[in-house]
Amino acid sequence: MRKLNRAYSVSNVLSKKFNTLEFSGEMEASLGKPDKAFSAIIWGGTTNGKTEFAIKFARYLTNFGKVAYNSLEQGVSATMQKALERNHMESCGNSFMLLDREPFEDLLIRMNKPKSPDFLFVDSVQYTRITKAQYYQLKELMLKKGKGIIWISQAKGKLPKGALADDIMFDVDLKLWVEGFKMFPDGRLNGGGEPFVIWAKRAAKFWNEIV
Repeated sequence: MRKLNRAYSVSNVLSKKFNTLEFSGEMEASLGKPDKAFSAIIWGGTTNGKTEFAIKFARYLTNFGKVAYNSLEQGVSATMQKALERNHMESCGNSFMLLDREPFEDLLIRMNKPKSPDFLFVDSVQYTRITKAQYYQLKELMLKKGKGIIWISQAKGKLPKGALADDIMFDVDLKLWVEGFKMFPDGRLNGGGEPFVIWAKRAAKFWNEIV
């Protein structure tokens, strides 16, 4: 006979302890205090600041564990080098690692290791060349290990580009739209909800604001 999953009472749920990330400052104002095993998607048009925000977010997450950033779209390039320099990523030491277009199968092996990174960025969805089933395979692995995963996507209009990116947007906890060097959060936020300014000077120029 097939064994059923456990059913939880209300008291069971209310007494359950989660591994909440103690975000503060601007990050807390935008994203609240998510569980460590959160999922997110960052998307936006080209030259609007989505990679810049992703790097800033990766840097912030090194306060809570090790971060791996799989650069499928840009790889180890001059553009990525400049983004890392702007955000002083050298100060993160061994808490941040850049993966150079690591294939999905190798990524699964890496994240399945006992001392795998605590957070994984995949940049971008369109360059993974994976199926929806493979997406869920990686998602379940990260959930099982209690680790966070952040997807980065190109945009078509104001939505993520492509069927897989669209499915991911509806599935993840945090939906982070980037436009004009601002990030606008939505989704299952534990607090937060305020826009995050990625690059003040460029955001001011785009939105005609006075800094």
